[in-house]
Amino acid sequence: MRKAFICPTKYVQGENEILNLGYFVRTFGKSALLIGHADDIQRVEEKLQQTKENFHIEFIESDFNGECSRQEVERIKEIAKENQCDCTIGLGGGKAIDTAKCVAEGKNVIIVPTIAATDAPTSHSAVLYTKEGAFDDYAYFNQSPSVVLVDTTVIANAPTRFLISGMGDALSTYFEARATSKSYSNVNAGLPCGVREKLCEGTKGTNAALCFAKLCYQTLLEDGKKAIQASKANMVTQALENIIEANILLSGIGFESGGLAAAHAIHDGLTILEGTHQYFHGEKVAFGTIAQLVLENAPIEELHEVLDFCISIGLPVCLEDIGVNRISEKEVLEVSKKACISEESIHSMPFPITVAQVAASIIIADKIGREYKRKNFSC
Repeated sequence: MRKAFICPTKYVQGENEILNLGYFVRTFGKSALLIGHADDIQRVEEKLQQTKENFHIEFIESDFNGECSRQEVERIKEIAKENQCDCTIGLGGGKAIDTAKCVAEGKNVIIVPTIAATDAPTSHSAVLYTKEGAFDDYAYFNQSPSVVLVDTTVIANAPTRFLISGMGDALSTYFEARATSKSYSNVNAGLPCGVREKLCEGTKGTNAALCFAKLCYQTLLEDGKKAIQASKANMVTQALENIIEANILLSGIGFESGGLAAAHAIHDGLTILEGTHQYFHGEKVAFGTIAQLVLENAPIEELHEVLDFCISIGLPVCLEDIGVNRISEKEVLEVSKKACISEESIHSMPFPITVAQVAASIIIADKIGREYKRKNFSC
């Protein structure tokens, strides 16, 4: 059996770690192309200046326009070429990070997340959008980031909703990896397009990745509420450190080396509903996780544990929590059809999937979530 474990070369996390960014730039050379939204760069400007002076490096500004589009990637590639940059830094949220991966094509790339809203920083993949912001395509590279540098002081000062959303994304990791493991489904083996299709056939997740995914879930249950209090106070505590690690590293390796299943596919289906557009990725994935548990007929104790966790930290448990106050039979079928297209991860579930099953799981998950919240958490 062929297995794959996919991870960044280095993962470093701690308070004020951006001050050490220059050290990692020096492992590649003296100049780094800096890709980040102006607001994110401004938030850490003092640290960037200090590490620049301490390690005698140069940052080449890219004037990132905020969208990870093919046109923006090509524009910034020219800046990197003209300035002969030794490495690329993606600083900020998901689109800056993905743009850096695309510009660097997976080589000599340093990822510096300023929020812990998703597990994208450790991944070897990126999402491309059109200039107008619509989904375009996925991009894959032959290696994961060279360095993921997480400054927990910066993340502690970001809006708490990002951290909670990251926990919603991380919540699905164990359940999806568990389903993938049970079904012996394939995982993404970290190879570029073309090569990936030929060599990744039959590549399974590792036991190590499943352990990462399980630890991710355990950490959320143990430290989630405490981390939120620290985030609201803009303070770094051990609980916050643990949740940042769970959101970024444990979830990142858990999903990429352990596999995705129904929760993310249902998320993808839900995006066709206009009401969901104002909600973050992880917020929708949280509801997708509940729907997956219904779909697989998980033990009621496990379902209640997930519901308790979500409600206690403010994650969605029903459709109205993600902006869908009413849903017609036609709409739920359209959501389910999108979740069940042939290339979706829902087919990693350890049993055959039908559109009708998925539609039922969404409706029942919504009903269970609404009733559970009303009975157990009403004022």
